[in-house]
Order: sequence, then structure tokens, then C-alpha cells
Amino acid sequence: MKSYAALIILATFFSTYKAFAKPSLLENVKNNPSEALSMCKRFRSLNSEGISIGSKEAIKEISLTKNLSETDAEILSIYVIGIHCPDVK
Repeated sequence: MKSYAALIILATFFSTYKAFAKPSLLENVKNNPSEALSMCKRFRSLNSEGISIGSKEAIKEISLTKNLSETDAEILSIYVIGIHCPDVK
């Protein structure tokens, strides 16, 4: 059931991506999978500390690290998790 919910979220995300997100927001991780895998490693580390990637704390870290708004950081994290590390929570 969680996989189904994740697919719905991703489908919604991709259908609205062009309307709301910066066109270049996902290009870096699309063109550089090693960056996405590095993010997955950090996400797993946060999970091991009991921190959910959807938490304010994690989103804030991503936004500061990548110099993004918190909204864009959340979009980026959803994309990376959905494509590269679906085991991350």
C-alpha cells in the first residue's frame, strides 16, 4: 500500500512539476546520478538517526546544502527518493 501511495505522490508531482518547479531543479541529479546517490547516502544516515526525510529538519538541511527554497528542497528529495532510493523514509 505504501508503494501505491508513493506512486500517486510521484505521479502528482510529475504532473505539476513544469507548472511550479524551476526547470533546472532536477536536471543536476538527472544528469549526475552520483549526486543523487550521494543524497541517498545522506538520507539513509538521517533515517538511521531517526530523522524522516520529510521532516522540517531534513528539508531545512537540504535547502541549505543545495541553496534551495524549502519547497524546492522537498520536491528534490521526493524525486531523488522515488527514483534512486525508495527504501528511504
